[in-house]
Amino acid sequence: MGQGRGWEGAVLKLLRAKDYEFTVTDAEDVTADYRRVRFTDGGMLTATGVHPTMWVRLWFDNAGRPHQRAYTLVDPDPEAGTFALEFALHEGCASDWARAAKPGDTIEATVQGTGFAHPDPAPSHVFAVGDPASLPAINSLLDALGSAPATIWFEGTLDGLPHRDTPDRHQIREVPRRDSGAHLVERVRSELPGLLRATPDPYVWIACDTATTRALSGFVRKELAVPKQRVHALGYWRAG
Repeated sequence: MGQGRGWEGAVLKLLRAKDYEFTVTDAEDVTADYRRVRFTDGGMLTATGVHPTMWVRLWFDNAGRPHQRAYTLVDPDPEAGTFALEFALHEGCASDWARAAKPGDTIEATVQGTGFAHPDPAPSHVFAVGDPASLPAINSLLDALGSAPATIWFEGTLDGLPHRDTPDRHQIREVPRRDSGAHLVERVRSELPGLLRATPDPYVWIACDTATTRALSGFVRKELAVPKQRVHALGYWRAG
């Protein structure tokens, strides 16, 4: 498919990743810095099925070189073969593509590495840490885990963004982004230990920039001794 993808594409091909072409059907600005783009799936959902927090890798042109970024599916409909992706806009080729996306545009995508295992036992309380880039995955996670109460540390503001929290069982703690994520790390380090002690079967889900995710996952696993099967941590982006 399309242009060569360098070593990343070669590795994915060796891992038997599946390639698809998506076609834009609609695009809208949710806020000035957050854009939703809807697609037809090129047969993907029938072939792969759907699971919570499912994500795909999109391939963008970056000054003549291939660049891949992962995005979580929003409202996937296997019967219709449609879904949406949501883009937290900033500088870069992925955001540039999303800003200009219009019906009829196409983009190549790869599916490999995505998965979701329901925690067993079911969580007595969910603790999630994220930001605008991982908001679609947070929404999907809350949907998947049903009635479990949740505490969410969200780096940034949710003003105008599509969040699916239920106020009587979900508490959102907005945290300004300061010091390249260090402020978020300190807030979670300060507040999470006491909350963990108050619940028997916690589940911790972390998806921030790579450095913040690494710092918090290390804290949760090593210092708080939460078993690895009760922690999911994935860096969603790299700070420039």
